Amino acid sequence: MSAALTLNDLTVPMRALRALAVDFAYLPAPAVSMSRIYPKRLELSLHQGLGPFDVWRTALGIEPEAVRFRAQGDGRTWSLKALGEFAGAEVELVAYGDALDSVLQGAESGGGDA
Repeated sequence: MSAALTLNDLTVPMRALRALAVDFAYLPAPAVSMSRIYPKRLELSLHQGLGPFDVWRTALGIEPEAVRFRAQGDGRTWSLKALGEFAGAEVELVAYGDALDSVLQGAESGGGDA
């Protein structure tokens, strides 16, 4: 990484974001991140559950085999992560959602829909 990195050095993920906004404006809005550490990468984070992940994965043409599952927070949170390419940028797609056990416990105590 160069100490002299400029905003111009982030044009690849910015162009990809612009293309996503045009091509997939109807999809659920993710949190978007770009980094000086990975200047060719665009990160799309979905925090509204795991459901939107597969819609985005399919739209981006990421193969199901590229998806990695992880449990975190003592198993209370599940995450899905995959890397793909779109419009010349590396795209990191990540989703976070409650583990099934957490959802079921909330429903049993009257605190949610199952």
